[in-house]
Amino acid sequence: MKNNLHVFLGATVADAAARPLHWVYNQKKLHEYIKGKKDFTFLKKNKSPFYNIKTGKVSGYNDVGQVMFKTLLDGDENLEKNFKKNILKNFGPGSKYWKNLKRRSKYKKVKDWRGLIRGPWIHQNIIETVNNIKSKKKISGGMKVNESDGFCATLPFFLYGHDFKSLEKIIKIVTVSKISIKYALAKFYLIDFALKGNKNPINKFVKKFSGNFLFKEIIKDIKKIKKFKSKFDPITIKKLGMACSYPGTFNSSIYTILNSKNYKDAILKTIKAGGCNCSRANFVGAYFASLKGINSIPKSWIKKTIPAKKILNQK
Repeated sequence: MKNNLHVFLGATVADAAARPLHWVYNQKKLHEYIKGKKDFTFLKKNKSPFYNIKTGKVSGYNDVGQVMFKTLLDGDENLEKNFKKNILKNFGPGSKYWKNLKRRSKYKKVKDWRGLIRGPWIHQNIIETVNNIKSKKKISGGMKVNESDGFCATLPFFLYGHDFKSLEKIIKIVTVSKISIKYALAKFYLIDFALKGNKNPINKFVKKFSGNFLFKEIIKDIKKIKKFKSKFDPITIKKLGMACSYPGTFNSSIYTILNSKNYKDAILKTIKAGGCNCSRANFVGAYFASLKGINSIPKSWIKKTIPAKKILNQK
């Protein structure tokens, strides 16, 4: 597939598959939702306690990647400027995301609000990015949270053959968090090793960067995770981190990857663990698609993913 876009397809399908169960942190409730189901992807009835979008659509994590993908299709000229314009158009004033931000702000005075928003949910990184772009700040990325938006936004750009030196500039359009940048780069190295035919990208990463200060804590955590029992346990995900933030979302993804046989197995386990499954699914889906190829992604899942057709058209 052109520009290794099967990897972005892997991320997109995984996100859409997990989306109806996004941000279900109560693992007992989650178990009730999926009980008796061998395949609990693409649930027709939304179970996310925060927001509800049509099954087959993607969360805000993958959607910022879709915005980058659209920008790339329009050409390389003024890419960064056009990406910012498209972020404003997709997430900013006048968009469904921005309207929902205004709606949910009304509920902030209510203690422990868990209301259901109809339509998409905008992330903190993107809220800051939109405001910074509107204010015409030179560096537009958010800095309040350490999450996966930077990786998701930059994935299509990376797959178009841009080198690692240029990745950080794109990541910073969405986030300037040093932690977010570090973990995004680690993900890209793992995907790169897989695309280059390495059979064990995680071992390759540990070996290659063992003396690298930037990835010191990441490698330390990977070594700890590799010592865990081999049978996948959602409770371990809860201990490592179910939420959106790094390092938890990365460590939980690594644990899932190490205990999965293939793409389908890994995504089902990602969903089964609960919490911010979409942020993890984007990385896990991209990883297995890069390692095993496009045929590892279930065709029935691809058909259910609304943005998949546009990616598949780029042959």
